[in-house]
Amino acid sequence: MKRNIWLLVICFAVAMSLPWLVKGTSLLALVALVPLLWAERMADRAHIKRFWPYHYAGFVLWNAATTFWIWNATAGGAVFAILANALQMSLIFGLYRLSKKALSGPLPYIFLAAMWIAWERWYLTSAQISWPWLVMGNAFAKDISLVQWYEATGHLGGSAWVWACNLGIFGLLSALSDGRWKGFNIKAKTAAITALALVILCPIAISEWRYASYSETEDPLDVLIAQPNIDPYNKFGGWTQDKQNAFLEGQIRQATRNRRDSSALLILAPETFTSDIVVGEVESGKTFRRLSSLCADIPGSNLLFGATTFEYLGGANAPSRTARSIGKGMWYESHNSALITDGSGRHDIFHKSKLVVGVEMTPYPAVFVPLDNMLGGVMGRDVGQKEISCLDFRAAGRDFPVGAAVCYESVYGEYCTGYVRKGARLLCVITNDAWWGNTPGYRQHLSYSSLRAIETRRDIARCGNTGISAIIDQRGRILSSTPWWEPATLQGSVNLSDKETFFVRNGDIVGRICTLVFLLLLLIVPVRLLRKE
Repeated sequence: MKRNIWLLVICFAVAMSLPWLVKGTSLLALVALVPLLWAERMADRAHIKRFWPYHYAGFVLWNAATTFWIWNATAGGAVFAILANALQMSLIFGLYRLSKKALSGPLPYIFLAAMWIAWERWYLTSAQISWPWLVMGNAFAKDISLVQWYEATGHLGGSAWVWACNLGIFGLLSALSDGRWKGFNIKAKTAAITALALVILCPIAISEWRYASYSETEDPLDVLIAQPNIDPYNKFGGWTQDKQNAFLEGQIRQATRNRRDSSALLILAPETFTSDIVVGEVESGKTFRRLSSLCADIPGSNLLFGATTFEYLGGANAPSRTARSIGKGMWYESHNSALITDGSGRHDIFHKSKLVVGVEMTPYPAVFVPLDNMLGGVMGRDVGQKEISCLDFRAAGRDFPVGAAVCYESVYGEYCTGYVRKGARLLCVITNDAWWGNTPGYRQHLSYSSLRAIETRRDIARCGNTGISAIIDQRGRILSSTPWWEPATLQGSVNLSDKETFFVRNGDIVGRICTLVFLLLLLIVPVRLLRKE
């Protein structure tokens, strides 16, 4: 019995991992939970009291198989991310098992699905220690023709689809195994099979129709994406900033040497390209001046690039919990920023808000900053903007807002709709995925940009320091891309749009409904448990 349970747990982990690793396997997510649910059913019937090691092991295997690449950037962070994320998943499953003592029929399974999606929404909106990489709706990121309806639901709609299909299949198999199926009349059997078929097939049919019929508004803008391919592990010791600036400038000048007109051109450079910019004194930065001068030599151009920026503050006491002292009553705060400039030196700046825990930000500063100070300040303390803003493209008679998602921000679907609500006619993603090496990590990250394109129906220009840089259309198709770990430039055009999708206008309705259902059922469970006692 226990061996069979372990085999089912392993089947779950393999089937749930493949969609993140192999293109064309995303539909496995619609059945991947069935082995885990069946293993739990077997354990129940065999009166195995300690099922927790089984489901925790399954969640650890899933997390490890899909996100092991974090190890290349931080070994401790990888262990924490895998074990802690799996622990949260396991706690959800444990609460579901507890709810079966208070709820009957389909209610425990509704409780499980609603609780899981509510947890995913919490990761995407409120949690300071946030790791939504394995949101179940992300399973379809490599097979975007299946989920064009994300324009209405966002990727948590995909999570709901995964749960609905898995629970439907599990329910049917349970009825067959228990013999209950024989007691159904022909109408009940037909209704059950038809309902399950509709749940599985209707979203696919609707998506394929939308994928084939969708057409973009023709409002083209030329883009040039520069991928300098600077090894981040050598960035601060191998190449000086002057050498990096010269290399990037050489790439851009080479790519524009045959440009004969002054039509609008958006040039992209990657995240954290420079670290010599001070907030409030941007124009005096050496790299900024050089890039602005480069734009002056390329008529009609704006250049959008990433920078680690600093803000210096005075005072006898720290102006904030995240400020670091530089002595003599001076402090500084850091940001991971996106800037845009033109040949006049005009600029806009945006500070990344969705920050990577540990590497970029210290969560719950009142608790962890004192601990970090005791350890010598090993955690990042970047400060993000409290509200999304766009960067203005202004050149060649064109003036429009651009949403610039900095790296990790592109994982957050509802967050990215904020750029569109602020007027963004185009989305850009600037990133530096080289920390993970040649692993599935950077490919997964690229595929999530395709989901953001569908949800917002915005073209996306994506610039990665070491790849993959890409141009993505409003259906989520990668139209052109650069190779991994090679210096490259990518030229093409994107279409601007003013339209707003249902998801942009209304936000994550699926997540909000599931959270409400979870909270209502959560109130019922303890009451019924107390009554039973």
